[in-house]
Amino acid sequence: MLRLKKVTIVPANSSEVIVNDVSFTVREREIHALVGPNGSGKSSVAYAIMGLSGYHPRQGHIYFRDQDITDLSVTERARLGLTLAWQEPVRFEGITIGEYIKAGIHDGDGQRVQEALALVGLAPDQYATRKADASLSGGERKRVELAAVVAMRPWLMILDEPDSGLDIIVYDELHEMLARIRRETGTAILLITHREETGDMADAATLLWKGQVLKSGNFAEVMQAYCQAIGRRERCRSKYCPMPS
Repeated sequence: MLRLKKVTIVPANSSEVIVNDVSFTVREREIHALVGPNGSGKSSVAYAIMGLSGYHPRQGHIYFRDQDITDLSVTERARLGLTLAWQEPVRFEGITIGEYIKAGIHDGDGQRVQEALALVGLAPDQYATRKADASLSGGERKRVELAAVVAMRPWLMILDEPDSGLDIIVYDELHEMLARIRRETGTAILLITHREETGDMADAATLLWKGQVLKSGNFAEVMQAYCQAIGRRERCRSKYCPMPS
C-alpha cells in the first residue's frame, strides 16, 4: 500500500536533516504504528507522505499503491486515496458537522456522512446538525475529524497522534473504533504515536529514533528496541521491556 525508500527530509529554509534514510512499508488493510519519542521526526514523515509544502524529500522515494508519488501534489495524492487527520483538528465556525464532513466528499452524499459519524461512535441524528464550533469537546472534535477522513473513503489514512488531548475516548474505545473503521471500510491506517497504549493494537510498527529507523517488525519487537534505546529502566514503563528491573 505504502512504501518509503531511503527518504531524507530537510525542511524548507533549513539545513538540518530531521529524517535520514528512512525506509518502511505499510501493507493493505494493515494498522501500522510509527512510534518514537517527541522530536524523532514522526510527524515530518507523515507530512512528507502527504506531500505538504516544506517536507519534500531531499533524497529517496515514496510509493503509494505501486506508483511513485514523491513529486505529486497534496491534491493528486488525495485523489489517489491518501489522506491525513491532523494532531490538532481544525476549528470551523458557522457550519454544521454534517456540512463540514460533506465538504470533503466529491458528491456530497448525506448517507456517507451518517455512516461516517456512526463508525466513529457519534449518533448521526444528534451530530450531523450540530454546529462545528467551540462547544465540542476535544474528544468530540477528534471524532468529527476522523469521521471526515472516513467519509472520503481513502485507501490509506494517516492519523497523527489520534490520542492527543482526548477526553471522551479511552484506549479500548480508540482501539475498537479504529478496528471497526478498518473492518467496515478496508482502509489501511498509519498510526503516528509516541504512546504504547495507542500503538498496542497495531499489526506492525516502525521505530523512529533521532530521525532514523531503528527497528521495523511486530509491535512487541519494536517496543523492546525502544526500551533498549532508552537504556534506563526507570524511564521505561513498557510491558514489553526486556531489561531487568
